[in-house]
Amino acid sequence: MKALSQKRRHPLAAIALLLMGLLLTGGLYAVATTVNEAKASTTSFSANDTEEGGKLFAANCATCHGMGASGTQDGPSLVGVGAAAVDFQVGTGRMPMQMNGPQAYKKPAQFNDEQTHQLSAYVASLGPGPSIPEEHLLDAQGNAAEGGELFRVNCAMCHNAAAAGGALTRGKFAPALADVSEKHIYEAMATGPQNMPVFNDANVSPEGKRDIITFLKQIEANGSPGGADLGALGPVSEGLFVWIAGLGVIIAFTIWLTSRTS
Repeated sequence: MKALSQKRRHPLAAIALLLMGLLLTGGLYAVATTVNEAKASTTSFSANDTEEGGKLFAANCATCHGMGASGTQDGPSLVGVGAAAVDFQVGTGRMPMQMNGPQAYKKPAQFNDEQTHQLSAYVASLGPGPSIPEEHLLDAQGNAAEGGELFRVNCAMCHNAAAAGGALTRGKFAPALADVSEKHIYEAMATGPQNMPVFNDANVSPEGKRDIITFLKQIEANGSPGGADLGALGPVSEGLFVWIAGLGVIIAFTIWLTSRTS
């Protein structure tokens, strides 16, 4: 009994118990999160949606992503990417890709809304992932001031403070966000397409995403009342334009004067 009591009082016993508690808590949280995501991803899809989506996938996507979306050397696995990723990539025409390159370009969608829904259903059935957002999060009626702050902290370094887009490395770019639908903006934040990081609900809450959408739609509606925005790059582009234009006027005027005197 004395030896057992000494073992219980061993200084490492408390650390071992703490680690066991953390592992147990983390495991339960992961299981609960997975179950919730799986439910969210498949709630709005019928068995027929999944079946038809599987047929569309086999005919149009399996060449790159493999049968069962397990991935090949030409395309990544789609297991666990969720319905939102498919709805974004297919709905914006980025997938199927028109050509290989550093980045998939937005183009007219190859599939209609029903087919996109079916493809999303099929991929969602393969593993839990971000679901298509609910309508109340897409009404652009959130807090624009809060959304602007979140956008400047998390997004402006790539997309520009005015959401005009910007260049990245190796031929890649962050696109302008004007004329992008509320649903696709939300899905991009939730899934992180291309070089964009994933902003899950722990990083930016659903209400925060709604606020960002509100901010983007507000600045889009405001337009540029002062005239051409010059890419919305601020005083750098404006000053450069004034310098070049002003210098050009001075040179032209000087040439005109000298030609008159001669």
